[in-house]
Amino acid sequence: MAEIINGKEVSAQVRQAVSNETAQLKEKGVTPGLAVIIVGDDPASQVYVKNKERACDEVGFYSEKYALPAETTQEELNALVRSLNEKKDINGILCQLPLPAHLDDKEVINLIDPIKDVDAFHPENVGAIMIGDYNFLPCTPAGVMELIHSTGVSVEGKKAVVIGRSNIVGKPMAMLLLHENATVEITHSKTQNLAEVTKTADILVAAIGRAKFVTADMVKDGAVVIDVGMNRDENGKLCGDVDFEAVKDKCSFITPVPGGVGPMTISMLMKNTLTAAKLQNGLI
Repeated sequence: MAEIINGKEVSAQVRQAVSNETAQLKEKGVTPGLAVIIVGDDPASQVYVKNKERACDEVGFYSEKYALPAETTQEELNALVRSLNEKKDINGILCQLPLPAHLDDKEVINLIDPIKDVDAFHPENVGAIMIGDYNFLPCTPAGVMELIHSTGVSVEGKKAVVIGRSNIVGKPMAMLLLHENATVEITHSKTQNLAEVTKTADILVAAIGRAKFVTADMVKDGAVVIDVGMNRDENGKLCGDVDFEAVKDKCSFITPVPGGVGPMTISMLMKNTLTAAKLQNGLI
């Protein structure tokens, strides 16, 4: 049976390291600051934002929340981002997605100063990740790499397969694995003979958004399986993209849902905000 990768434990270690370094920064008169913008009242987004606020308190950051009504105009949102770009006590800016349908998230992301773009979604930061010379990494893929490292399994020389090609997870995930010398294959809804491809993976990352999509016959014996999915099963119970019960006896390491990748995302956001504060204060 596989060893369970405990995302809560690894996440706590990351936050402790951030908290320790934040205390040192404060002695130099620098307190990392994060501004979170949320537009409308999407329940899932409200939960995420609350968790981000709690994490800021935990590691000793200054934080501001801008809860805007759903009818906020593009001009009003853009003006807020521009004002936050100028605020010296704000090192990181995060606009919670998805935005209401009438707002253009791409326009907002492009307006955020790249050195304050702690989600690493700005095209400048995306390009930096592509060439391997970056300040920030997207939070979820970076969290996945931390979880893989926690297993003690070396990525170098391994075959890695990513299921999913989103800009937020799939594509940057492939780049991070490639930067650590894995041989990477990206698969998606149009991939033919998907199970034949995934069965070749020493490291399998599922980020497709379909409940229990990855079954035991799709997994190589002894693989490291990382489940980025967050879905509901037929009984309304939280589950991932991987059929955990079926797959856990076949792989060497596996992340659970919940308690796997989820806790890592906000911890990596804290790490990015710390890096942003150091960069903006000439401490890197």
